[in-house]
Amino acid sequence: MPGPGDVLDLVRRGRATTRGGILEVTGLSRMTVAQRVDALLEARLLIEDGTHGPTGGRRPRRLVVNSDHSRLVTATVNTTHTTTALADLSGRILARDSFDVAVADGPERTLHEVARSVRRLLAHPAAGGVPLAGVGVSIPGPVDPETGRPSQPPIMPGWDGYPIPDRLTDEFGVSVVVANDADAAALGEQTVGYPDSPALCLVKVSTGIGTGIVLDGRVYAGVDGGAGDIGHVRVTDDPQARCRCGAQGCLAAVAGGRAVARALSELGIPASSGRDVGARLAAGDADAARLTQEAGRRIGEVMATVVSVLNPGVVLLGGALASTPLLAGVRETLYPRSLPRATRHLTVALATLGDDAASVGMARLLVENEFSPAAVNARLA
Repeated sequence: MPGPGDVLDLVRRGRATTRGGILEVTGLSRMTVAQRVDALLEARLLIEDGTHGPTGGRRPRRLVVNSDHSRLVTATVNTTHTTTALADLSGRILARDSFDVAVADGPERTLHEVARSVRRLLAHPAAGGVPLAGVGVSIPGPVDPETGRPSQPPIMPGWDGYPIPDRLTDEFGVSVVVANDADAAALGEQTVGYPDSPALCLVKVSTGIGTGIVLDGRVYAGVDGGAGDIGHVRVTDDPQARCRCGAQGCLAAVAGGRAVARALSELGIPASSGRDVGARLAAGDADAARLTQEAGRRIGEVMATVVSVLNPGVVLLGGALASTPLLAGVRETLYPRSLPRATRHLTVALATLGDDAASVGMARLLVENEFSPAAVNARLA
């Protein structure tokens, strides 16, 4: 029998927003619906907000998830810097913090700085004195979906198998969810811009390259977190194209931000990371634009296979190199290398949320973890 958590889930997803709507969807008795709703109101997980329905007669009060029930904190860890955010349960970002730290310095230093930043956010007036429900961390590497630990991340030396959830749970006493950064960003973009899309891919092109896949509103991470790791598809036999994963000829080695930065440096334009390339693109540098468009062509070649396999409705480009030149390059090769049937309903566009995409995605993952039907039923049993 559906419990309070199932009712909360119906309201959160907009499938039923009144007691009558819950009655209709669940088939529960009026008394049982009243008990479930009253339990959620008492726990302050739901609030009643005005009226809903046609005019005339007594109108039912609309049920709304109480976004101020608790707070969430997310940390978007990139290769050279990290952004943290404070959010409510609706995923609305209330405050942000950021700092420079290199993942190559290892997990201890990075997570020490993450913890300091989280404490700064919890002291922010927007924290509102309400409890912290959870912490979400996105990282630029594969994550084991069972343990939440990094799984052989190619550009994160010293992080393999590191117990990120345990480290931060010990620090803050709350549940910690860890996800790949491209997965989190894809979910964030889907949540805000494409909520009705049954299949969406986001290609994050920064220092490396990764793809987040969202199917039917859920991240598809694969068997052990490696789904979408297109940056390590072999695309050339060039011995100079040595990837940071140790292999030769990976897509990231010829089209990632680090590769474009190296090409810029060879032209006498100092650059060492995808972030540096992004700054050059923002400044209108013609060489950065040309090299980024070339990188986009290589990425489009690989994404043509992804599109043929998944047949998504949306492909978004995000990360430090997300730009008009990158988009043009991807389109130049993706469409000609794909069957018209696979692309006739396809939107290929730039992502719109920037660094907030992963924050919004991690907030959604936290809500789905901490306020799932099973979790709420157990809490209110």
